[in-house]
Amino acid sequence: MPRRLDARGLRRAMNLWPPFLFAGIRVHEIADDWSLARVALRPRWYNRNYVGTHFGGSLFAMTDPFWMLLALNRLGRDYIVWDQAAEIAFLKPGRGRVHAEFALDETTVQAMREATATGEKHLRWFETEVRDDDHAVVARVRKQLYVRRKPAR
Repeated sequence: MPRRLDARGLRRAMNLWPPFLFAGIRVHEIADDWSLARVALRPRWYNRNYVGTHFGGSLFAMTDPFWMLLALNRLGRDYIVWDQAAEIAFLKPGRGRVHAEFALDETTVQAMREATATGEKHLRWFETEVRDDDHAVVARVRKQLYVRRKPAR
């Protein structure tokens, strides 16, 4: 099985990953213990829509993988973690730099372990707000994770 990147290595790789690089998305932090991630999007000529605001796909893309990555690495190799569903609500035009933060606390990780202890699947919703530099909410993104403990071998 291939070796997973540590948090620092994954941050570097994601900043060079074409879907993020060419959308103008920058991963600023992934905590060494996988409890936190911070990401930002700056407006550029190539990531604005017809009316000059952030392209909605870029706003969604900047939030897409983080809940799954944090949960997968916090739970460990004995778990299957997938994105199950997602939704986004655009609340205000994004014109300047926007950012999002993902914080996965130990209480939530423990609740996922308990919910999957008998091998059942567990579906959990996470919410992220995309905010501008004035802290106004530009978009609200919800992601549902599918979590299941792998069967014992």
